[in-house]
Amino acid sequence: MSNTTTVDWSDLPPELLQTVATNLQTLSDYIRFRAVCKNWRGAASVTRRHLPREFPWLMLPLSRPFNRRGFFNPLTSNLHRLTLPEASNSRRRAGSSFGWLILIDESPSIFLINPLTRDKFTLPPLSSFPNVTNFDFYSIGREYTLRSPENNLYYCSLREMRDSFIKKVILSHNPNTEPDFSAFAILSRHENLAYCKNGHDSWQIVNEARSYSEDAIYFRGAFYAVDKFGSIAICDVVSGDSPIVKFINTGQQISGDMQYLVDAMGDLLLVSRYLDFEIDMERYFEVCKTVKFRVFKFDWNSQKWEGIDSLDDKVLFLGGNSSFSVVASDYKGCKGNRIYFTDDYSGANYDSIAGDYDVGVYNLADGSIESFPCYPRNSHWPIWITPSLC
Repeated sequence: MSNTTTVDWSDLPPELLQTVATNLQTLSDYIRFRAVCKNWRGAASVTRRHLPREFPWLMLPLSRPFNRRGFFNPLTSNLHRLTLPEASNSRRRAGSSFGWLILIDESPSIFLINPLTRDKFTLPPLSSFPNVTNFDFYSIGREYTLRSPENNLYYCSLREMRDSFIKKVILSHNPNTEPDFSAFAILSRHENLAYCKNGHDSWQIVNEARSYSEDAIYFRGAFYAVDKFGSIAICDVVSGDSPIVKFINTGQQISGDMQYLVDAMGDLLLVSRYLDFEIDMERYFEVCKTVKFRVFKFDWNSQKWEGIDSLDDKVLFLGGNSSFSVVASDYKGCKGNRIYFTDDYSGANYDSIAGDYDVGVYNLADGSIESFPCYPRNSHWPIWITPSLC
């Protein structure tokens, strides 16, 4: 006669579950613990203050089953698969900040989602931008009527607006910890900037800062945007009902094909990215490949960008995300003076001649590039995200 006893793991005492939860050592184990059942999820506080910070993940395109997303940790080479039907192919990723993804639907909706908790916040829709004069869902192929800065009217389809109207959206704060956060958008077509505050029903154009559309970050209480030559627009959208815009004209001609702003532990950095362009004769398609980066630090006294040769212990993450930095010594096995990057310049980048995608890590010391494993070709490029349960 068997003496085995069947244990209902969901009925374990709460104090025992809490003890186990507080002794988990990695975010991955914490996520698995919370996924077991409702009781286990309730025993594991979302704050998880005892856990070490997770190294940034690279969110990959869809894979089968199509409601799951792969998240790649380049430091450990681990691939985490999460159920995330909200990030389907019908929606475009337009940025990530503080562990939140910004998604744009083919309908006018724009929303934020935390991939780990699946919490959501809604932003004003595409149809609420001031230069959208009309939205008619039944005008197939011409659903949006827009007005150009030259006062000309033109039309866009649902898909064109989803894919082409907004280049990137960044946030001022984590929505869970700061309900009064603002969102800041770089618009693609007319090189405009726009913003909205949480709870508002429309976006507002920052008319004074047109052409400062290379990149933007939230820095020292304002949104900083940069043009292709390195001049800066400082947009304070928090203090009042209208944006307060100041400019820093550095008088420099920063070279490079793309520019990124980064807050590197209080230092304002400008990273210039250089691309090599080739023609794929079989597909008659222009192929881009990163060949180097140059890094500049802003000197507040001279109001100039000063070139630097080393990031020391810092690591930068560039792409469709809000560019950010981490300290290498905070992560076991991580090396400083590196730039992690993705191919955010094109939504449909084909293989290069060598068959690699333009995603990897750049060593600022010797100029070498280590590519990451290829991911399935997809019209949505990968994006960096800082995994967080809050």
